[in-house]
Amino acid sequence: MDSTNHAFFAPCPRGLEAVLVDELTHLGASDVEATAGGVAFRGPFALCYRVNLQSRIASRILLRIAEGSYRDEHDVYDAAKAIRWQDWFTPQQTIKVKVSAHHCPLKSLDFVTLRVKDAVCDRFQFARGKRPTVDTHAPDMLIAVYLDTTTCTFYLDTSGEPLFKRGWRKSAGDAPIRENLAAGILRLAKWTPGTLLYDPMCGSGTFVIEAALMARRVAPGMGRHFAFEKLLVCDPRLLNDLRAELQAAELPVEPGLIHAADHSAHAIASIKANLTVAGSSEAVTLQQGDVLQLPAPAEAGLLVTNPPYGHRMGEGETLRTFYPPFGDHLKKHFCGWTVHIFTADLKLPGQLRLAPSRRVPLFNGAIECRLFEFRMVAGSLRKPRPQIGAADQR
Repeated sequence: MDSTNHAFFAPCPRGLEAVLVDELTHLGASDVEATAGGVAFRGPFALCYRVNLQSRIASRILLRIAEGSYRDEHDVYDAAKAIRWQDWFTPQQTIKVKVSAHHCPLKSLDFVTLRVKDAVCDRFQFARGKRPTVDTHAPDMLIAVYLDTTTCTFYLDTSGEPLFKRGWRKSAGDAPIRENLAAGILRLAKWTPGTLLYDPMCGSGTFVIEAALMARRVAPGMGRHFAFEKLLVCDPRLLNDLRAELQAAELPVEPGLIHAADHSAHAIASIKANLTVAGSSEAVTLQQGDVLQLPAPAEAGLLVTNPPYGHRMGEGETLRTFYPPFGDHLKKHFCGWTVHIFTADLKLPGQLRLAPSRRVPLFNGAIECRLFEFRMVAGSLRKPRPQIGAADQR
């Protein structure tokens, strides 16, 4: 079955579709096409081993099983019952059905979910004489159904736990951003291993730990298992060979290129714990201190940060008192640097008194955010006001 050209869909944080297209193409996917909130692609079944193990940006990998047209819930039931689920997994494995929709004419998605579950169980009763059990918390198999105006599409989730759960986050700060969003932001910021990276408000360290794993070429899924391992078509030998190949490609830690700081002793303790689990303790230089007091760790580099202000900590006086001096600090101490700030505060450039060279719309879950880029040069980036000369005053 591995030689079949399968259809897959990889959801991702909105705004990262273009960088996910590049990543999937690099991993060997074909017919790669971005849509809102994810990327469709094709390849042999074994491609999902590699993408699950290596994608830093996808949220999960869905395998498209079938699709058909529908007018009512009975049509959805018939389409689900027609699928040979017994070719993919056994009735001894637990299932969960999750239905999502866009412009769907049906009144109750809960009822559609129930009908799909009935169809899958009825198919197994007919084919194997036993019905699978439903487990809504930790199922062996997640069946994802997507309905648009006239078409229902059925997927099997090959990932299990979301792919942003790398396994290294043992300690979290306040409202950490997800690992795949942080990895995508590093790609958007055009960070590459070898470029000095600094996060002066690192929290639990998501940006710098993801960067350390990228620099070491550690596949983000190496420390975890996946739902595809429970599918009947999974080839454990191929999977073991791929894990060995990826492990052999890992690089040793190169200290001195990734720097992180935070004013909170708790945050520093969190990042130390997370770095230890990630096997990257030597890759990141840590410092505790106030961002407004700490000097730049080098003459040039890339600063990427998600300030713990604004949406996370409340608006108002905190913003007014922090952002202007932070902008002044960047102008004074970070000439020659490129600064990327990820925030839900869309008015941040005005607060910093800096003009962004780029602004990228992104979403942190349902929260609309921006990734602002500032190229730091001597003096303010704002254009000076024209001087009124004597001739102009006449």
